Amino acid sequence: MVHAAGPDAIRRFLEFFVAQIRNSNTREAYARAVANFFDWSSARGVRSLEEMQPILVAGYIEDLGTAYAAPTVKQHLAAIRMLFDWLVTGQVIKSNPASSVRGPKHVVKRGKTPVLTADEARQLLDAIDITTAIGLRDRALIGVLVYSFARISAAVGMNVEDYFQEGKRWWLRLHEKGGKEHVVPVHHNAEAYLDAYLQAAGLEKIRGTPLIRSIDRQGRVTANRLSRNDALRMVKRRAHAVGLPSSSCCHTFRATGITAYLDNGGTIENAQAIAAHESPRTTKLYDRTSDEITLDEIERIMI
Repeated sequence: MVHAAGPDAIRRFLEFFVAQIRNSNTREAYARAVANFFDWSSARGVRSLEEMQPILVAGYIEDLGTAYAAPTVKQHLAAIRMLFDWLVTGQVIKSNPASSVRGPKHVVKRGKTPVLTADEARQLLDAIDITTAIGLRDRALIGVLVYSFARISAAVGMNVEDYFQEGKRWWLRLHEKGGKEHVVPVHHNAEAYLDAYLQAAGLEKIRGTPLIRSIDRQGRVTANRLSRNDALRMVKRRAHAVGLPSSSCCHTFRATGITAYLDNGGTIENAQAIAAHESPRTTKLYDRTSDEITLDEIERIMI
């Protein structure tokens, strides 16, 4: 369909995914959404971008709503709308057929991510065998997720130099959504976990290399970065070992840290800053009971 519009349309289409969307996860999700929409449209006889009309987009969104939850439908509509906006500004098409289409209403007042209690989180951390390299790594990674509210992609995406000292304080440099860099003080527990792992793995001074690495079958730390999928499998294995919910995931520890922080007197505003949420509404999803982030704020996470 895009190919039929000529080389300028193809170039603009590729630029949308390469230059406009910087986060790889968002890029992948939007690419799937756009591909699904084009396949759906082609099956209904649409052969060119010029044939796209608001009623067609509305029909797709309505059809999608019969098979998927509202958040997924809204994401598909956002992808389609953003792509057509990009094509309009590039003068590939005259108007955006998705601009007037409304998505399904979806209001979330409480997060669905499984959250552990402070005792459960402490139980899991204490149960890890730290006489092995894999145990030290797993404890360090979970500690980063809990005590810095890091997203798993940011945590495994760190290099050795992203854990650094400035003055008497240690910091984590997290590379967040949209290519944004986020720096947060390191909780004393997370500092101890990272130091033990780095020392055992011999990584303290190896700059420009992955911080959180995979482990080979002989139990040795490799040069390769731990993948998000392997991190998820690790988390589920650790949770199962101590009888915690099978629904536990990497995001569980981010949510657990935020909840523990709020339970111990932390503010929504500072939790938002630590977690690098764009909106306090997102942070409030974790409230189940940007000012400068100080170490005192980080130490409110009592696990």
